[in-house]
Amino acid sequence: MSISPVGPPGGAAPYSQPGLTPTPPVLPRVLRSPGGLANAVTVLLALMMAFDLFSIASDVNLHSLAGTLTADGLVSISGDDADRAEVLVGVAALLQGLGFLATAVVFIIWFHRVRSNGEVFSPNGFNRGRGWAIGGWFIPFANIRIPYRIARDTWAASTQLAPDGSWRPLRTGIVTVWWIALLADRVATEVTSQMFTGAETPDALGDAAIGLSFSDALDILAAVLAIRFVRRLTAMQHIKAVQGPVAAF
Repeated sequence: MSISPVGPPGGAAPYSQPGLTPTPPVLPRVLRSPGGLANAVTVLLALMMAFDLFSIASDVNLHSLAGTLTADGLVSISGDDADRAEVLVGVAALLQGLGFLATAVVFIIWFHRVRSNGEVFSPNGFNRGRGWAIGGWFIPFANIRIPYRIARDTWAASTQLAPDGSWRPLRTGIVTVWWIALLADRVATEVTSQMFTGAETPDALGDAAIGLSFSDALDILAAVLAIRFVRRLTAMQHIKAVQGPVAAF
């Protein structure tokens, strides 16, 4: 999607209605392509999935290690195996942490870009300013709802009208499913991290390893849904920028 002006076909005055004087918009009437950012987010999410798979492998190894411990805590394995398991878990955690940081930064930049485009498509379609597309992620408790609401509003603003100019039913299933998976992943990560930190017995360590594997698998699911959300919303904005507010078919 190239940078392009937005307005009705035929060169009509923007947002004009019979008998009313058009009001100049506050925002510049141009769109900024989110395509490059969407590609970067996709690559980073795919990389995160690779890190999650590596983490699952380290979790399975840790679970196997815990199973070799006797009930009284004596180790029946070599020190090298124990050191290797500890290193694998540490490396996996480091890769996931760095990957999450990079992905979060680029994703939020993309999120702000599509939110800004959404306001060009639909100036009255949002209850909060563009800055909330960034700040909304960092407010405790409020970040459970604010980004989701912005995502839904942006999705609605990026949806074309039907070919006859009527409203189309708003299908936001992918937005909702992605958000639920993301919240579930946050909860699972917090719970399993506490399990691992507090594990003091072989059984507790094994349970923590299973929990970490589940959390990593949930992270992969959330990443797949995020990619779907990002690619679809980016495509919707490209189509609306090229074809206009009314769908060709």
